[in-house]
Amino acid sequence: MPHFKLILAYDGTPYRGWQIQPALPTVQGTLSDAIHRTTGERVLPQGSGRTDAGVHALAQVASFSLAAPIPAANLHRALNRCLPPSIRILSASLAPPHFHARHSALHKTYEYRIFPIADESICPPTLAPYVYPCPWPLDIAALNAAAQHILGTHDFTTFAAADPDLTHRAENDAVIPTGGGAVAAVAEGPPYLSFARTITHSAFDTRDNLLIYTVTANGFLHHMVRNLVGTFVQAGAHRLDPSSIPTLLAARNRALAGPTAPPTGLFLLSVTYPSNLEPRTSDLA
Repeated sequence: MPHFKLILAYDGTPYRGWQIQPALPTVQGTLSDAIHRTTGERVLPQGSGRTDAGVHALAQVASFSLAAPIPAANLHRALNRCLPPSIRILSASLAPPHFHARHSALHKTYEYRIFPIADESICPPTLAPYVYPCPWPLDIAALNAAAQHILGTHDFTTFAAADPDLTHRAENDAVIPTGGGAVAAVAEGPPYLSFARTITHSAFDTRDNLLIYTVTANGFLHHMVRNLVGTFVQAGAHRLDPSSIPTLLAARNRALAGPTAPPTGLFLLSVTYPSNLEPRTSDLA
């Protein structure tokens, strides 16, 4: 069976997140429907990460197998004809049979975009669905001072979703077809024993009048990036001392951190895989 790797971009605004949910529009469900219309096969593509409702992706990765020996280039064109304009397949290629979009990933990078509202500036309505229109002026030096404290390996319980069970479920569960359009949740691998993650990049910069936060890690907990951003914004607005971040990490208490930043500003930017799992040049045709 040919095994495929897709790279796709999507506007998360119309969707209730990546993961399929009965009777709700999701990116995974929409992609599954497009594959079915294109090939006649019902498969559930596995994504590199389960983005929340309203979260966007510039380079989400999905993997799945098909019985039909369809060339990757043909599948690429056919899927984009079937998908709505809010989802675009950027590339389609054959992958090794053991490639899994999430389990095979080494690192993921997210980007969070903030439109700081200062001096009564107005966030354009065409930009609003893709940024956090922050109501305070922000000090980028304070933002970066706070962001540097999470580099390395830490327990991120303080910055995970308030419900630990939800955090584990978001990281470990998949949803598979059960026939007749129904779905059921199943565990993919053992539950995580801790909330430890390793951050290799965490920094703010400016671009096109926006503040851009970029973070790279070997994995993320549910709401982790948005909770980090919500806390860093408190530091950037001088409502929180940046040097308090290590204390918040050590406390492992979600109630002590800042509010969850809105999903609109969050983008899955890229996913890194081992070189031996990247497609061969001959597979791209």
